[in-house]
Amino acid sequence: MAIARSKLTAQGQISVPTEIRRRLGLQPGSTLEWEEANGSIVVRGAGTFTWEDAHRALFPEGPPPAASLKELKAAIPLYLDKNRARRRY
Repeated sequence: MAIARSKLTAQGQISVPTEIRRRLGLQPGSTLEWEEANGSIVVRGAGTFTWEDAHRALFPEGPPPAASLKELKAAIPLYLDKNRARRRY
């Protein structure tokens, strides 16, 4: 049984019914994902990524080795010099 119905416009746009927006927590600017599954099309609100997701993507082998405060302070001038050398005014 269908939860709701939408009509497709000539420009290929649809309106998401209020009940669906409430259930999925959609607001203006939300992104929807469309997926084919077992001969049907599934529409769902695209999830947001957490910091943990981003961290796993950047560091799949685990966190990088820790640096001491002294090492970090020593690296800052080197980084700035390297970036300033690329700029041309």
